[in-house]
Amino acid sequence: MITLDATDVVLTSLKYRYDGSHHDGVFEPGKDNQHTIASMTHDVIVIGGGSAGYAAARTARDAGASVGIVDHGPLGGLCILRGCMPTKTILRSSDIMSLMKRAEEFGLHPVSAKSNLSAIIDRKARLIKEFTDYRIGALNDKRFTLYEERATFLSPTEIQVGTQTLTAKVFIISTGSSPSRVPIPGIEDAGYITSDEALDMRELPESMLVLGGGPVAVELAQFFCRIGTHVTLIQRSDHLMSKGDEDLARPVEARFREEGMTVYTNAPLDRFTTDGTLKTAHFSHEGKEKTATAKVILQALGRHPNIEGLNLEAAKIVTTNGLITVNDGMQTSQANIFAVGDVNGMHEIVHIAIEQGEIAAWNATHITEPPRKYDDRLKTQVVFTDPQIAGVGVSEKECWDQRIPHLIASHPFDDHGKSMTLGETLGHVKLLCEPRTGVIIGGHIVGPEASELIHELIAIMYYEGTVRDILRMPHYHPTLAEILTYPAEELVEQLP
Repeated sequence: MITLDATDVVLTSLKYRYDGSHHDGVFEPGKDNQHTIASMTHDVIVIGGGSAGYAAARTARDAGASVGIVDHGPLGGLCILRGCMPTKTILRSSDIMSLMKRAEEFGLHPVSAKSNLSAIIDRKARLIKEFTDYRIGALNDKRFTLYEERATFLSPTEIQVGTQTLTAKVFIISTGSSPSRVPIPGIEDAGYITSDEALDMRELPESMLVLGGGPVAVELAQFFCRIGTHVTLIQRSDHLMSKGDEDLARPVEARFREEGMTVYTNAPLDRFTTDGTLKTAHFSHEGKEKTATAKVILQALGRHPNIEGLNLEAAKIVTTNGLITVNDGMQTSQANIFAVGDVNGMHEIVHIAIEQGEIAAWNATHITEPPRKYDDRLKTQVVFTDPQIAGVGVSEKECWDQRIPHLIASHPFDDHGKSMTLGETLGHVKLLCEPRTGVIIGGHIVGPEASELIHELIAIMYYEGTVRDILRMPHYHPTLAEILTYPAEELVEQLP
């Protein structure tokens, strides 16, 4: 992240400042802004109409700016078309199938559960069409100008869009990301699918190698395993979800193995070979060379920002390792150009991308007011495996790495009444607090409904609450949320 003084950020050609004084080239709501740049097309042009881009466009429009949106399509954005919504839709089918297979556990007659992948995709397609149509309608709002073309920078104030040259005082880049290509010998010859293709498959593969241990890899690995594919997951790091705490990953790994998935962690890939329709991964594991073979490879080894073709050099925008470098106000190295969402690489999470879009647009259109800044104190992530993983604030790993003083306590779901009645006893909750005041600095859950339970902790942390506040708040019995009171009680006993 670059550090710019937000009180005096100057772009020479536009005299763009945050100090509140008036200069030509600065957008001011309610004034005639058209004279400041010759042939200016819009006050603000947003490149990319996904979740972050639309949030930026809406915020700028509400401030009175003339807003153009450039998106070459397909319209809808990553979350709607190839990310959050389609994956959660298909995961619902595999979750229900898993419960059906457990019928006898709950005193019910056994059920012969069989999947119909084509029908699952049909349901996904119907829902995604509804979400997409709604977003397209919003992008076509008469208060915006939508350009369904690719954008290429000609300078910090001009872009080429199809046959047109568009100018603006402010640009906000929100072009998202795509699955990365990986330089593993033989993988291109062997052939593979990414999450994009996996979400449209209609024939269930007999076997699949899943490469990676991040959210995309683990969610899709469990989906295919549950509906009948023999899945082998290969992860280079010591545990799944390697950026987070190990104790949050282990219950997920245990569930995967219970369900019949083969999981290799600490297994660096070496190369791939093919024999007819079979694809073989060669890798190291526990000091030995091993192989795993399947019909299909799902390559889920990360994503890269969609910046190809933008000609960022012409705009004089600095990148770092392929990511657009920004400050905490979402400004790039050019003061009139902002970058939000996946292209800046801060967090590949939709609600954060939306927040960044709103911050960028606010800062671009409210130059007489103090700039808004992104604060990751409440950074939140959820992984929709079973058990789910959810966390807010700092992790235990971050506390140790950054030497953040903390107290920590946890409590397992297998010692909690409501989770026992549900038959969902895998996992635990974990709280981290400031050692003197008890202010909660992190909360993490691996277990049933973690994606919903985490919001109690988000709310408490939003108001800078303490572990004592958790104990003072009433918790209905019996509920899953009650489990948060146990580690809170343990931490209160440790406070001065």
